[in-house]
Amino acid sequence: MLVEGLIAVAAAGGSAVVQAAGTDSWNGIRDGFARLFGRGEPGREQAELERLDQTRSVLEAAGEGEGAQRVQIAQLARWQTRLETLLEELPAAEQQLVVAELQALVAQAEAAKPVETVHNDFSQASFTNSQVLGSGTMTVTNNYDK
Repeated sequence: MLVEGLIAVAAAGGSAVVQAAGTDSWNGIRDGFARLFGRGEPGREQAELERLDQTRSVLEAAGEGEGAQRVQIAQLARWQTRLETLLEELPAAEQQLVVAELQALVAQAEAAKPVETVHNDFSQASFTNSQVLGSGTMTVTNNYDK
C-alpha cells in the first residue's frame, strides 16, 4: 500500500500525461514516461510508447465539452493507477529515483501548459458599495469617463 505522498505524485503524473497530450512538448514527455515505465527494457518501453500514443489519440478524438472532460478524467485515472502500481512494486531505494524522475516530468508538463486567460466585461454594469474578490493576475479597467 502506498503512502499519501506517493499517491499524490502518481496523481500528478497522471495529470501530466493528460495535460501534455495536446502540447508541443508531448514527444519529450511521452519519451520520459516510456523510459520511466520501461525500466531499461526496450520492448517494454516500446509498448509504453504505444499506450501513450493511444492516450493522445483518445483525448484528441474526444474534442471539447462535457464528454471530453469525462475522457480526460478517465485517462488521468488510468495513468495514475498505472503509476501507483509501478511505485508500489519497486524497492524503496528505486522508488525514490522513480519519484524524482516523475516529478521532473510533471514539472516539464506544467511548464508546457498553456496560460489560461479569463476576460470579464463589466462595461454595461453599475456597482454601488460592491467588492470584487479574486486571485491570480487580474487586470481591472474602470471606464468612468465613458
